[in-house]
Amino acid sequence: MSRTCPEELADRLAIMDVLNRYARGIDRCDLAVLREVWWPEAVADYGTGEVNALVWSDGVVPALAAMRRTQHFLGNMLIEIDGAHALAETYCRAWHEVDGPDGPFEMEVGGRYLDRLERRSDDWRLLHRRYVLDWSRNGPSTAQWDGPLYGTLTRHGKRLPEDPLYTGD
Repeated sequence: MSRTCPEELADRLAIMDVLNRYARGIDRCDLAVLREVWWPEAVADYGTGEVNALVWSDGVVPALAAMRRTQHFLGNMLIEIDGAHALAETYCRAWHEVDGPDGPFEMEVGGRYLDRLERRSDDWRLLHRRYVLDWSRNGPSTAQWDGPLYGTLTRHGKRLPEDPLYTGD
């Protein structure tokens, strides 16, 4: 096993931060945060073909905002750094609650982001993303928001600008 230099550790943490800010931007529907993870010429391919990532971001935020709530959880991250370039494979579970004809409906997917990132000056951002869908689960929502256990938990995740992240509540 080779030793990792402080610069590579700093790069690795910066890359992890970019990936985590992506999840924040998506779940809070914070377009400014989401747009900051991409280089202007970045390409995203979520399975339907390559598109400019900034254009994709502009379209996905309104679609997500129409959902009741979402949560993207990032898991295993394997990052290979080569100078100012990096490859990353990141496991993701994404939960979505939407309004269905028979009431709230849950969609959950498990997949991986296959990313190419680039450092310019001291700034790491995504240059190319491919999403791989590994599994999905769908059905009526089982979320509970009241009762003796959940009724006392009154701080709920919301979208920009009402989320406690932005309001300080």
